[in-house]
Amino acid sequence: MQIESLKVFCDLAETESFTKAAQINGVTQSAVSQQISALERTFKSLLIERSKKKFRLTREGQVLYDYSKQIIQTYDSLHNKLAELKDIISGTIRVATIYSIGLHDLPPYIKKFMKNYPTVNIHVEYRRANQVYDDVLSNVVDLGLVAYPVKDSKLEIIPLRKEPLVLICHPLHPFTKQKSIRLKQLAGQKVIGFEPDIPTRKALDKILKEHDVEVKHVMEFDNVETVKRAVEIDAGISIVPVGTVLQEISKNTLASVAIEDGDFYRPLAAIYKKNKVLSPAMKQFLAILKDTI
Repeated sequence: MQIESLKVFCDLAETESFTKAAQINGVTQSAVSQQISALERTFKSLLIERSKKKFRLTREGQVLYDYSKQIIQTYDSLHNKLAELKDIISGTIRVATIYSIGLHDLPPYIKKFMKNYPTVNIHVEYRRANQVYDDVLSNVVDLGLVAYPVKDSKLEIIPLRKEPLVLICHPLHPFTKQKSIRLKQLAGQKVIGFEPDIPTRKALDKILKEHDVEVKHVMEFDNVETVKRAVEIDAGISIVPVGTVLQEISKNTLASVAIEDGDFYRPLAAIYKKNKVLSPAMKQFLAILKDTI
């Protein structure tokens, strides 16, 4: 029995998916099944109640999971401590990020990190916000990057920075003739929004409700790139993170207008699973994110 088999078992227990456990460990689903069967032979116990509709650990499986998790954490701590003593920064960092951060905020900092630590491989997945949380909690990725982080007893949240939100419209929209507008002026306007379950949309809905403003959502999308394209054809106005529209504003394909009612921001954060042992590479990557993103 090898420690890798215990890790596969823990990943399977946490994801409840042979496919995800295989993906995390870079093996086939067949290999996962074989390792689980080998563990059951070693301990002479049924570890998983297998059925098409339900995945559940047996009592023996739960005991094995609890102890295996401790063993793996101790092993990872030992491995990372030895790496720190040798001043070795290497390995792979798996990151899940929402589209706007991954496309606009993250690239220059990955470039900086890779320049400092060329032996580290960073694998980035672009996901919806709820999928980022799922991937972090199920150990599919090491770190998640989100906006408006949601508190969870199973997660560590590392605040990064607050990004200003800006109103955007077509360059010929009447709003561009004004130096600034008040939120009340958005009443009845056609708005290109994010889908209702996306955190930025929820925050914007709350802001509009607090100012007693009702708008007409004519289009809803799951990513900022499509929102921008719709505003560029003058289908409506929108409120988006300023960092996502700098290029379009410079090229005059979009215009931005200041909002008088106050400064509006969206908080960005990194998340990882509590009790996760951070490798030296992950610690350095988080340090760069905290200092610069």
